[in-house]
Amino acid sequence: MKLALFFTRGISLKIWDEIGNLDREIKPYKKLNEYFDEILFFTYGSKDDLEYQKKLASNIKILPQKHKMPSLLYSFLLPFFYYKELRRVDILKTNQVHGSWAAVMAKILFRKKLVVRQGRQWSIFAEKQGVKKWKMPLIHFLEKLAYKNADAIIVASQGEVEFIQEKYNISLEKIKYIPNYIDTDLFRPLDVSKENRICCVAKLENQKNLFNLIKAVSDLEIKLVIFGNGALKRDLEDFAKKLKPNVEFLGNISNQELPVELNKSILFALPSLYEGCPKAILEAMACGLPVIGTDVDGTKEIIRHKENGYLAETSVDSIRKAIKEILDDENLREKISQNARKTILENFSLEKMLDKEIAIYKKI
Repeated sequence: MKLALFFTRGISLKIWDEIGNLDREIKPYKKLNEYFDEILFFTYGSKDDLEYQKKLASNIKILPQKHKMPSLLYSFLLPFFYYKELRRVDILKTNQVHGSWAAVMAKILFRKKLVVRQGRQWSIFAEKQGVKKWKMPLIHFLEKLAYKNADAIIVASQGEVEFIQEKYNISLEKIKYIPNYIDTDLFRPLDVSKENRICCVAKLENQKNLFNLIKAVSDLEIKLVIFGNGALKRDLEDFAKKLKPNVEFLGNISNQELPVELNKSILFALPSLYEGCPKAILEAMACGLPVIGTDVDGTKEIIRHKENGYLAETSVDSIRKAIKEILDDENLREKISQNARKTILENFSLEKMLDKEIAIYKKI
């Protein structure tokens, strides 16, 4: 059996490395290579991506972008540039729906099986992020094209199962719910000294609602550390300077270094306005941190209020109340901490997620 993985349009191994996600993203394929004879990575990187071969098993091959051109144009030409390689694979898989048309073309051209995997629903996120209205029908068309041609669809949240079934009239039998995995050997409680601080790991963009988080801690005697980069970095830094809370922006961090930083914190907060299946929350829970999320789709599928986490509203007052309540109640903190780790072990471990994925490959 041979598997071809189509990267999200415009994404490369180098980009994964620069944002600190490389180890997390390639980890499942280091395990899947025991099931497949060969795995091909079709990336949008230059030949620089080939430098990452040393991090992969010998039966995982990197096939970077062959010619310098806009990624959109290349996505349509990819099946023709690599037709020899694609003809000899058995299963095609997408990493997201954005760019999935390359895999759909390969399926039609070479009569292969297609698994459309997506970590977040492209059209839902696009609409909430204010994508121009004329683009939305095109996004819906491309989603429908991918789902109709797929032999199986993998989604990361139950809400997306219902959305795809209702919006595109896709059989429930074809849609498989497999949430984001967590490496529970890497993300675990560690014996490190705790600091009086709240940790947040997020892209610095409107979705994450970080202005309200900063404001919520502005009158509390606790430090807030934020890991991540994004378009709002300068605005958030300026906002924090005006309010003068104890906030530190620490930029991107590698997946290998993150568990220590999480364990050094006494609380984790991610007050998003909307989510898919938030990996940052899952990783913090795996480390046994009390986690504050918001009562929005995606997050509320993971957190049971005051059982394995705390669900706040997205407002400043609600976030502040959640922080104060958890900090003031040691019994609640301990209960949430223990249940958080247990939740991840029982429902989100890498091994269990891969077993579900391999079952899909066997079936199709």
